[in-house]
Amino acid sequence: MSTRLDDFEAYRARMNQRIMETNHLGIKRFFNLDTNAYTDGALPARTKEMLGLAASMVLRCNDCIDYHILQCVHLGVTDDEFYEIFNVALVVGGSIVIPHLRHAVETLDLARQG
Repeated sequence: MSTRLDDFEAYRARMNQRIMETNHLGIKRFFNLDTNAYTDGALPARTKEMLGLAASMVLRCNDCIDYHILQCVHLGVTDDEFYEIFNVALVVGGSIVIPHLRHAVETLDLARQG
């Protein structure tokens, strides 16, 4: 049975491939920039993904929240660390982040089940 996260990952992969097929230089450069922003550097990739998650929650992008939670789970972020990230996002973003906090908690639960 397909889950919301399975559907999300399949859609993301399919649409990213479709976008890359346009062969638009500016779009390809931006995707490359985005990918490389999360690689190890002065900060490890794990920390950068946690930062991306907090920023995604404040910016209220559920697709981005899902992506960064999946990356963070893969990189070994603990539940205690996730809830610290969620708290920072809530403090920075205010009460408008609460619906996205709900989404993030659901996504984390789904990711931990898989």
